[in-house]
Amino acid sequence: MRAPIGHFDNATPAPDCLDELTRPVADAVRHWRGNVPAEQIVYVDTEPDWADTATFLEHYGPELLDQSANCVVVAGKRGGESTLAACVVLSGTRVDVNGVVRRQLGARKASFASMDTATGETGMEYGGITPIGLPGDWPVLVDSAVVDLPYVLVGSGRRRGKLLVPGKAFAELPSAVVLEGLGVA
Repeated sequence: MRAPIGHFDNATPAPDCLDELTRPVADAVRHWRGNVPAEQIVYVDTEPDWADTATFLEHYGPELLDQSANCVVVAGKRGGESTLAACVVLSGTRVDVNGVVRRQLGARKASFASMDTATGETGMEYGGITPIGLPGDWPVLVDSAVVDLPYVLVGSGRRRGKLLVPGKAFAELPSAVVLEGLGVA
């Protein structure tokens, strides 16, 4: 199969390669619901040492910057309560943690979650966290620019491999909220 974006040697519909995914991601693909069929989510095998955005683009092509997104875990705090959420923004932007995220979560303070918290709570590898397969009660905040793209390259739950996902599928994720201005230049 040819990848819908980028130039990758191996591209496979995600339902056909569940063993390549972490358990929560594989379970989410296995039980996928929504208007976008699970077969349109494509897994591409990539080098784990090149998982970070800058290195990835160096090896797989700088044109992917405008077609890729990062998923980061944030913690919003108010009083003694903490809320974990995921934020999905285009790779060329940064998450507006102290503005859009803090207000959306109704938090007094918001910050990036620690690596141990992010990996421990998601069951995914750092550098490969994806919004597909996150805990169902987490808000998934998605920048509207991500939803507008035909396909988006995002983590697969592991540092090895990426998922190519139709942009509109991010709006259909459990607890997804599409927001303008979540990602800022």
